[in-house]
Amino acid sequence: MARMNRDVYAAIFLLVFTGVMFWASFDIREPDYGVLPPSVWPRVILGVLGLLSFVFLVHALRQDPDAIERADGEPTTLGGWIAYWRNPIVCFILFTGYLTLIPLIGMLSAGILFVFSLLTALGGWQPRQLFLHACIAGVAVGGMWSIFTFGLNVLLPTGEWTGF
Repeated sequence: MARMNRDVYAAIFLLVFTGVMFWASFDIREPDYGVLPPSVWPRVILGVLGLLSFVFLVHALRQDPDAIERADGEPTTLGGWIAYWRNPIVCFILFTGYLTLIPLIGMLSAGILFVFSLLTALGGWQPRQLFLHACIAGVAVGGMWSIFTFGLNVLLPTGEWTGF
């Protein structure tokens, strides 16, 4: 039996995760009025994730496990690992802060702050870039907030501190 590489394990994990989440989607309460059930979109997304995970598994099984070696520059120490994965770590920390701030300052303010912080952390701190990041954050999040609030009449979380 051939050795399995880490991509095979990741693909199997994703397939099992997708299956468990799809199964859990049957516990989503269905309203008693004639609308599209709330479980439709999670199932569509999980279906796409399952398909992509299956393609990933097939691709991983075709690879020679001995051909996959540690990439040059991949870390071997904790400090090296943190430096190597700095951007994803920063993204997760900022997203956690965003989720924490939504109840306090609202979806609009927290979203603008999150997008601005993320762009700044990943894109640089020069004054011209800061202005561009602020414009992008304000237009993107403000536009989406406006579409959902005024166009679709969706009630988005308001802030305890701000009221909007």
